[in-house]
Amino acid sequence: MKDLRQSQARASRNKQAKENIAYLLKRVQKSVEANDLTKAEEYVKQAVKAIDRAVQKGVMKKNTGARKKSRLIKSAKPQAKK
Repeated sequence: MKDLRQSQARASRNKQAKENIAYLLKRVQKSVEANDLTKAEEYVKQAVKAIDRAVQKGVMKKNTGARKKSRLIKSAKPQAKK
């Protein structure tokens, strides 16, 4: 019984952390699409912090966190015009 309660509590915590990260990633994407780079930069900082915290707590693996951060930062940078 105790093991089940612990498992449910962990699953709930992990789900909340993942949903928070997804929400922040969407906010960054919407800011970039609206060309609001100051807000995008702020949201990137929040998202990176949330991803680092999730990796530290074991919610996601280290390489997954690194990949998400890399793609996030790459997408938030203004594209150079050729």
